[in-house]
Amino acid sequence: MRKSFKFRLYPNKAVKSSADEILELCRILYNLCLEQRKLAWQYHKKSLSAIDQRNELPVFKKAFPDVKKVPSLTLQEVVERADKAFQGFFRRVKEGERRSGYPRFKSSDRYHSFTLKQSGWNLSAQSLEIAGAGKFKIRLHRPIEGKIKTVTIKHTPTNKWFALFSCDGIPTNPLPKTNQVIGIDMGCEKFLTTSSGDEINNPRFLKTKEVVLKQKQKELSRKAQNSHRREKARLAVAILHEKITNERRDFHFKISNWLVKSFDTIFIEKLRAWNSWRGLNRSMRDAAWFNFFSILKGKAEEAGREVIEVPAKDTTQICSRCGNMVRKILSERRHVCPFCHLSISRDHNAALNILRLGASLRESFSSTPRSLGL
Repeated sequence: MRKSFKFRLYPNKAVKSSADEILELCRILYNLCLEQRKLAWQYHKKSLSAIDQRNELPVFKKAFPDVKKVPSLTLQEVVERADKAFQGFFRRVKEGERRSGYPRFKSSDRYHSFTLKQSGWNLSAQSLEIAGAGKFKIRLHRPIEGKIKTVTIKHTPTNKWFALFSCDGIPTNPLPKTNQVIGIDMGCEKFLTTSSGDEINNPRFLKTKEVVLKQKQKELSRKAQNSHRREKARLAVAILHEKITNERRDFHFKISNWLVKSFDTIFIEKLRAWNSWRGLNRSMRDAAWFNFFSILKGKAEEAGREVIEVPAKDTTQICSRCGNMVRKILSERRHVCPFCHLSISRDHNAALNILRLGASLRESFSSTPRSLGL
């Protein structure tokens, strides 16, 4: 099992300046990788790979001697990061997504981290030494488990520094069996509805602070470029965004812990992408279902629980009691079946269908080896 541990760093001015320089050099290399790939295809119809660009790093170091301050494995990780951006773009094009998202160049306020692998760092009880940057004071508020594979240094828009240790070989900590299963349906009106009828309200963290956020963004737009007051206004906007993110993430962790502790198997919707109209999209992004599912899967794996994704097509339209199709528009929040006269909330009906579909999928998976004679 793989897991990340995040710790706050406290650099002095000299270390902060050196780390900022490494970030800038990594950003320049990332943009050069994108430009090289773009020009190679535009003029030579040639698609470059990560191996091709990694082989040119020695030439890049000779042309830019300052790059020697950056560990070699970090430079290779930057090339791999650019390659992942293109691989994601090609995948989205192949799947026919409406917005393919061609990789774009990164400005200084959009490139926030660099990664070190086996070498280039040294961790002690109170400090983390990074090659080319210096010693960061670190607060290890919990023990690091497993074997450290990578160390990522991150600079947030609120001028905070963090170290993220990605560790492998983390032992699981199975929870006692509850012999309970649950299906959950995600929504915008209610954040989550379970097949047992429990509903969790959507806190709408962004919407509740939207008025204050608009005011701060308006103040930012009025400040002169590159001025001290503009930086102060930018920091105020970034702090508010960080607060919204932290509140939402804390909420996701609490709900995930409750589900993992209460149920052995959790059936969830299999979501693909944001394909809804703009107004609903904003509410969906505020709820951040994908982030919640990512946290839930990680918690379940650590606790020895099972999370199964179920196709969400027509789960709100099919009657969970009789199985007949009962068409309804998005504004209809209650399921009323004209065939079996079932009357429950739309989301509760969907959660019951997700539970039923999940149970049938689980049975088919478990019966497949026996049917093959294995």
